[in-house]
Amino acid sequence: MGKLVINQSLVNASNAESITKLCPFGAISYENGALSISAACKMCKLCAKKSGGVVTYEEEAVAEIDKSLWRGILVYADCQGGTIHKVTLELCGKARELAKVTGHPVYALLIGENAAEQAKELLYYGVDKVFVYDDEAFRDFRIEPYAAAFYDFIEKIKPSSILVGATELGRQLAPRVAARCRSGLTADCTVLEMKENTDLIQIRPAFGGNIMAQIISPATRPQFCTVRYKIFNEPPRASEPSGEIVRMEVTEKMKKSEIEVLETNKKQTDVDISEADVIVAVGRGAQTEALRAQAEELASLLGGMVACTRPLVESNLFDPKRQIGLSGRTVKPKFIICLGISGAVQFAAGMKSSACIVAVNNDSSAPIFDIAHYCVVGDVAEILPRIIKNIKEAKNV
Repeated sequence: MGKLVINQSLVNASNAESITKLCPFGAISYENGALSISAACKMCKLCAKKSGGVVTYEEEAVAEIDKSLWRGILVYADCQGGTIHKVTLELCGKARELAKVTGHPVYALLIGENAAEQAKELLYYGVDKVFVYDDEAFRDFRIEPYAAAFYDFIEKIKPSSILVGATELGRQLAPRVAARCRSGLTADCTVLEMKENTDLIQIRPAFGGNIMAQIISPATRPQFCTVRYKIFNEPPRASEPSGEIVRMEVTEKMKKSEIEVLETNKKQTDVDISEADVIVAVGRGAQTEALRAQAEELASLLGGMVACTRPLVESNLFDPKRQIGLSGRTVKPKFIICLGISGAVQFAAGMKSSACIVAVNNDSSAPIFDIAHYCVVGDVAEILPRIIKNIKEAKNV
């Protein structure tokens, strides 16, 4: 890591004006005779190269870390209401793949009350050890006790890499624990790879999905990342459990919290396109009222759900819960048909793992055709009614 340093003794009104104009992100400002760099800086170092020595880039000394002291790949087991979230099982499968590179064990961490049965279930998914913090203090999710238990585990076991599902709970817990460890956190990873030296390569879209960033943390341990549901495949459940369950000590200090849960109400079930096996997705090319109605009809015939791209949500034509993409939901249906969708990176990242992708678009060079299994070039308004007609005839509807 490095930092930009401003030599204020060299700053004057003349060079300050030219230096502020150098920054393409508008991160440099000049006030009261001094230059300053804001958090908008993307560390492109253009100012250091062209400011004539007024701004310099200095490498910071990084302390060496003994990576041999950190061993194991940990999956945080998201378990609320007595049910293990399926993203946990997906991460167990991925952790097992990563562990093959380093020969490290795979751990799972389960925090909750009366979690014995859930801990046993994890042993069917390739986990070597399930560490359990079981206490009534963990009945409801309160950030302080959960973070304290998580940090206690890290201090005692020292896992090298930690994978957390990007659920509502995981998105709150992971950054808090990572901050306690003074370690970085890569959110919403789409690809994970492992080096033989135990450095975890965390790949995620950046700059609005225009590039795929590869992030590693060679000088810190543990390495934290979060992953959305449906990014990786859920491994098959083994016929017999393997591994062991380790019960961890829960201290009084660990239970302390400034939060008191007075009442818990079960949330009404929302639309969840992530669970759909069949999806009819519509984009700008199919946003008319007539085409939306036909998309609903097609979804009904196929026993699926209708989803959309971000522009249709921003136009108030669809509920945000039906949006596919980086700022929406990640889906992995058995079949998805994309109607009038160009296939921008942001959308493709949320559905490219689907088993069968059919795309209909009048632009033969549309990016969606790069990931589609079956490509139909033509006007959606002409093709969609024909698809519906053929399905009805096949079903004798």
